[in-house]
Amino acid sequence: MSMIVFHHRHINTSLLVSLLFLIGCVQGGPDRDRELREASYQTPVIFDLEQIQARGSLIAIVDNSSTSYFVYKGQPMGYEYELLSLLADELEVDLKLDITEDIDEAIEKLNRGEGDIVAHNLTVTKKRAETIAFTEHLSLEKQVLVQRKPDNWRRMKLHQIDQQLVRDPLQLIGKEVRVRKSSSFVTRLQHLSEEIGGDVIILEEPGNVEVESLIQRVADGEIEYTVADENVAKVNSTYYSNIDISTAISFSQRIAWGVRKNAPDLHDVVDIWLRKMKKRTSYYTIYDKYFKSPKASLKRKNSMYSSIVGNQLSPYDSLIMKGATELNWDWELLAALVYQESKFDPRAESWAGAAGLMQLLPGTAAMYGARNIYDPEQSITAGVGYLKWLDKLWQPKIPDSGERLKFVLASYNVGQGHVLDARKLSSKYGKDPRLWDENVAYYLEMKSKPEFYNDPIVTAGYCRGLEPVRYVREILHRYEMYRQLLSKEPLLSSF
Repeated sequence: MSMIVFHHRHINTSLLVSLLFLIGCVQGGPDRDRELREASYQTPVIFDLEQIQARGSLIAIVDNSSTSYFVYKGQPMGYEYELLSLLADELEVDLKLDITEDIDEAIEKLNRGEGDIVAHNLTVTKKRAETIAFTEHLSLEKQVLVQRKPDNWRRMKLHQIDQQLVRDPLQLIGKEVRVRKSSSFVTRLQHLSEEIGGDVIILEEPGNVEVESLIQRVADGEIEYTVADENVAKVNSTYYSNIDISTAISFSQRIAWGVRKNAPDLHDVVDIWLRKMKKRTSYYTIYDKYFKSPKASLKRKNSMYSSIVGNQLSPYDSLIMKGATELNWDWELLAALVYQESKFDPRAESWAGAAGLMQLLPGTAAMYGARNIYDPEQSITAGVGYLKWLDKLWQPKIPDSGERLKFVLASYNVGQGHVLDARKLSSKYGKDPRLWDENVAYYLEMKSKPEFYNDPIVTAGYCRGLEPVRYVREILHRYEMYRQLLSKEPLLSSF
């Protein structure tokens, strides 16, 4: 993962922890390692709202689940994702995501400065409040027991089903309940054991095991019981009709996000934003979309084009992979471009006459061998040919492959003439014509202003430069999301 350089206190803290860790490995063994982990866990770096906005991005640590964050038919989705996107817009920064399933690891990353906010389905607890600051709650949820209905439940009456299920927590005495390590469910079951005067046998699964995975194991008969927050349990009950989620084991509890305890400005602005959001219909529309729309949830869950269960983006993945090989690109990068152009719709058309998966103009498509612009294979083959030509065009001028990619993408969107003009303007005004961000990209945006597009060195004239700049940024961001969700690689690339 390419790390972003944080405030100098972050660097010093990280170096100190690293040195102590190395010493501990030699001198202290596992116990010393644990002590050092706890020290870094409890001593958050100093990096608040001002530094986040100066960096230009909010890094959120999220979960990959059917309610938090996933990709469906090429489009990033999820309750947490949609809210975080709105929050990033409010802060006027980009949103970057780090998928971390283990809650302990997520909190450690937060306090080490590898993320700014933990946006899991976190229950507010006193123990967690010792190490992170909870935001305004997003919702109130009970914890419920997830158990399997009798095998012949469809032929039974309701009272007969109830007789064979746990309806009183007292019935859990001596029963094995499997839950995620360090989750609030462990604490709740421990308290429940005290309350009912008998031991519930709590079996802790590794922290990277998804709650939804445990629910599936109950449905499949691998385990007898688990515990989930009611909103997540309700969604999963649409996937597995043979599970019961009607037995509550807690009162209502607050579900919230977490930030560093020494980031008061970020904490305050998120709280204010959440309170404002909770007065808007759009907030509840997003919640209902993921927690109260069973048919849509079931469709996404069972789709081969959902990152929850599969690793496909579209029906054209094999064609995209073949084209990416010719380009020497990751296939997720070419897929991100295709989605940007057509949303994987081979019949898509633009107002300018471009059409097909790669949105080529008829003349360009024909030049690279496409007789039928709407045929997916011909469209991708022609688009790849054009991209190869653009890469060859820019190679002598932009030797760095990472930078050259941005010039290729921009040229694909707006034409190489406008990008060449922006390079000339960059040179004229003392910027580096070999660099994209804050150099050529800046002057491409300036080509919408008369003093720049009327400059004698400009040959292609007026350009709405903001569009190709946004185009490049969005493709690279989507590529990073695809790569992490489908290839399980780090999100924050060097682009």
